[in-house]
Amino acid sequence: MVTGRRVSEADEAIGTGKVTNTVAVTREALLSAPSGISGLKMLETLPGFNVQTDGALGLYEFGNSVQTRAFALDQIGFVVDGIPTGRSDAFGGSPVFRYVDNENLARVEASPGAGDVSMPSYSSLGPMVQYVSIEPQDDPGLFVSQSFGDFSMKRTFIRASTGKVGPFKAYVSRTKLDSDLWRGAGTVNREHWEGQLHADLGGGSWARFKFVSNKFHDYDSPTVSRATLNCSSGITDDDGNCGRYYGYTGTLYDYAETTSGVKYSNSEYTNYYGLAINHRNDKLYGGTLHGEIASNVWAEATGYYEDKAGYGVSPDSYDNSYSIYSAEAAAGLDVVAPKGVQYGLSGVSGDRYGITAKIHAELGAHTIEAGIWAEEDKYHRTQARYNTTDGSPASAADLSEVVYYRRNYHSKRETTQLFIKDRIALFDDKLDVDIGIKSLFLDYSQRGYRNYADYYRSVNGSYVAGWGPQFNSAHYKDAFLPSVGLLYHLDTRTQIFASYAENYALPKGMDDIYATAFTDTADTVPAPDPEKARNFELGIRSSQGQFFASLAGYYTMFDNRIQSITSILPGSSGATESFYTNVGSVEAYGAELSGSYKPAFLKGLAYFNLNVTYNNATFKDDLVTASTTYAIAGNNIPDNAKWLISGGMTVEPASWLVANISGKYTGKRYADYTNDYPVKAYTVFSGYVDIGDGWTMGPLKTIKLRANLDNIFDKQAIGYIYSAVSSDGYFRPLSPRTFQMTLSAEI
Repeated sequence: MVTGRRVSEADEAIGTGKVTNTVAVTREALLSAPSGISGLKMLETLPGFNVQTDGALGLYEFGNSVQTRAFALDQIGFVVDGIPTGRSDAFGGSPVFRYVDNENLARVEASPGAGDVSMPSYSSLGPMVQYVSIEPQDDPGLFVSQSFGDFSMKRTFIRASTGKVGPFKAYVSRTKLDSDLWRGAGTVNREHWEGQLHADLGGGSWARFKFVSNKFHDYDSPTVSRATLNCSSGITDDDGNCGRYYGYTGTLYDYAETTSGVKYSNSEYTNYYGLAINHRNDKLYGGTLHGEIASNVWAEATGYYEDKAGYGVSPDSYDNSYSIYSAEAAAGLDVVAPKGVQYGLSGVSGDRYGITAKIHAELGAHTIEAGIWAEEDKYHRTQARYNTTDGSPASAADLSEVVYYRRNYHSKRETTQLFIKDRIALFDDKLDVDIGIKSLFLDYSQRGYRNYADYYRSVNGSYVAGWGPQFNSAHYKDAFLPSVGLLYHLDTRTQIFASYAENYALPKGMDDIYATAFTDTADTVPAPDPEKARNFELGIRSSQGQFFASLAGYYTMFDNRIQSITSILPGSSGATESFYTNVGSVEAYGAELSGSYKPAFLKGLAYFNLNVTYNNATFKDDLVTASTTYAIAGNNIPDNAKWLISGGMTVEPASWLVANISGKYTGKRYADYTNDYPVKAYTVFSGYVDIGDGWTMGPLKTIKLRANLDNIFDKQAIGYIYSAVSSDGYFRPLSPRTFQMTLSAEI
């Protein structure tokens, strides 16, 4: 088999034994990624995944997008050590990058088309990604790494392991990362704790408890137009930067009053970085009990609890605030006139708890699993504008002075999922047949002030009290979601696989969809139809002495797609918000190739990896709104690249040296539904050098020095796309060349 110090384990990398195209990046490769890389950015080395992030580490929570086949980030299911992470929304959701550190991961395993029916998720329309942590080690020890990099980046990781003490072993780790933003003023600060306790209960039974705490605080950078990226017409920020470095300023400049007597009435003050903040404080607890009931029969249950809290701040100009303040004051609300730039506070909080349980039995030619997942997810969203103490964007907020109200609602998601599956071994184990059924039951409710019209309305030219708090609910269910898979063993090294699966999901953006409040009626918008998908796959995989590879072809039909559309937040400078609409059906077909090659004639000096994806994802219906029909049938979905090609070469010229250079090509994409605004293809290169990899010095062992360089040739390109319907979108540029150095050792 192909092996190497930075080669993912062959069977895991190509999904040996799976009836679907399942690919993975394992610990060997993860440990050469830049320290602190986000959980989503780990996916960009896998076939089928178009990953766009803001910054070399991908830590900016509102600058992440993932496309795979017909699906976007919020239509992919994520699981961490058996715990579903829920929806991926930065507001109110549980995006996976808050709950993992690459030093603590054993592997990241992804099924881009059809995940196993046993996987718990109400958002997945097929794709599933699992993050599997390392177990605590048997020997006591301390692992420490220290990283330094561009933009004043400093990151310290430390993991303390107890070793085996009787039936127990455990570790706890802490990460502290601090960095400046790569464009504009502001910083990124992350403090991340993980812990795991493992107990051997004997006879194949075990128990595990884990916790994660993630505190994250950063400052926003503005979205930019294409003209700004191109430095057209002399467009610069307040510090004189244009193009990819356009950002918010850290200097409080003096601007002329636009309203007499109000010092901070000029909208230019919204460009100050101090009112562009994101803050999160999340905790996750999970316990798993695995019990061996009898020979070849076991049961497993995982319970979990997540506590979510945080807030976001965006500026609001004096003029915009004053117009809404005037309306709410006239309607009798207890609001205060604006003093200048407003402190726009959006609060998020809630908790999520649930349990998964399954039983597994091997009975002759049958391997049967059945299980249940139940979860309740509660979320509280507030949104209002407040004065600062003197109207300056650099002054502290005065939360006793509400200038206007916008939202204050609670929502709840209740989920129950049942599954049963059977793997049948036929013809002397040459053919495996998987048959599974999943049932999904979803209840959604929202209560409170949805938007402005619940606070105030305009009636016959006069402002009056709004509708007040409202209650809305929706119920979704599908008791029969079948999946069928075939796995044929051509020999001990090569397999042919095929699968068909149906999936069903809660419409994404439910909070935003139901937070629509009309001036002329208190009714809610109609409940959107559930999203549904049918996924077909056919492929072959093989693991040989000099290479391993997987090739899969697929066809996906996706009904009732809910698509996000981005607009600039009124009264802000580059801040955005999204709304959602049903765009009908989407069809995708293509192929994914993944492999590694270690030629014998190089005698272990070098090996190569290659991922190639062709994905044709198009709308099947025109987009019909109340006033306009947009002819989008046959068009490419926004941000989808038909071609994705990534590959690299790793060399091991000595026992103490490993080096790699990799490149990734992202094909042409579109920023709009009508496909009138293309985004150019680009290629970006990265590399690393590992020195040491096993050195020992006194009590220190496995000493290693690693240097990572992202965007080696400093390519300027568009990364993240905020799509529009029939106009150009907004963008986040690809980050510049970024260097990082990490020294690590174990005691």
